[in-house]
Amino acid sequence: MDAQNVTVTYEDGTEAVRGVSLRIEKGEFFGFLGPNGAGKTTTIKSLVTLLHPTEGSVRINGYDTATEPEKVRRSIGYMAQETSIDRELTPRENLQLACKLYGVPGDQREDRIEALLDLVDLQDVADTRSEKFSGGMKKRLDAASVLVHRPPVVFLDEPTTGLDPEARLRLWDYFERINEQGTTVFLTTQYLEEADQLCDRLSLLQDGQIIATGSPDTLKSEFGTDVFEITLDNPVEDQIERAVQAVRRIETLDEPTIRTTENGFTVRSARAREVVSDLFAALDDTGVSVSDFDIRSPTLDDVFLALTDSSSDTAGRADTGMASLSAQEVST
Repeated sequence: MDAQNVTVTYEDGTEAVRGVSLRIEKGEFFGFLGPNGAGKTTTIKSLVTLLHPTEGSVRINGYDTATEPEKVRRSIGYMAQETSIDRELTPRENLQLACKLYGVPGDQREDRIEALLDLVDLQDVADTRSEKFSGGMKKRLDAASVLVHRPPVVFLDEPTTGLDPEARLRLWDYFERINEQGTTVFLTTQYLEEADQLCDRLSLLQDGQIIATGSPDTLKSEFGTDVFEITLDNPVEDQIERAVQAVRRIETLDEPTIRTTENGFTVRSARAREVVSDLFAALDDTGVSVSDFDIRSPTLDDVFLALTDSSSDTAGRADTGMASLSAQEVST
């Protein structure tokens, strides 16, 4: 897939997507991350021919989305946020319908349907109406439906949102398996852990613009910093605030970002490992007692915070909209 300068501007002048360019190789598992409202779904709709970009061009499997939309649609599978299955039908009937819609030859349908039911672990309920299914089962059936025509490229728009952890893990397994068979996967998600585990490369999106692209390890190495995780003996609000103020005054701590947690706070800094003694001295002088302390390597969560910190001067931002960013960030 090759997308160049994709821009989507609404009639009121709002730019939902601003100059997004992507090049994704055959067989790659590519992640597209960003908070709610960043432009992920608008971008993916532009890629799968559901929305015409205001500017830019997209080619998928060699076909131009503007001039050859039907060929593009035959080359892709698209799993939207909302399931597209018919709940009045059984899984087998849903897949039979999908085969007809995608033009799968009649003599291939039965074997293909059985293989997909096995892939998503729905063989035992293949002839049960889908309205009785859990959210996770419906998502698995939806995943099977977009694979009936064996598309070389599959787009997954936040497929695990709203699922419990077990259901999410099962879907991850299916996506990994189809990717291992050579299918190119484009995944939009809020779940940083999901992207870290699944994706070969990923792009981070903010306010309709890509702010970084690379493998998870590369991004963590380039933009991430070590993180102090500090738990207080008495983590009430005034104790946490006293501790935070003490840490802010440490001159040797290079541009730290501090986030409060339920039991204390975290400190992210490029010099974290060099100033451990200074940090403990500052807390001791303040009379704040620490019950637990750890230094961990950066995660994609930390990368996203580092990048958004550098592109925004907003202080005290409490919610980035990313699923794993549950702590409150304190301005430094």
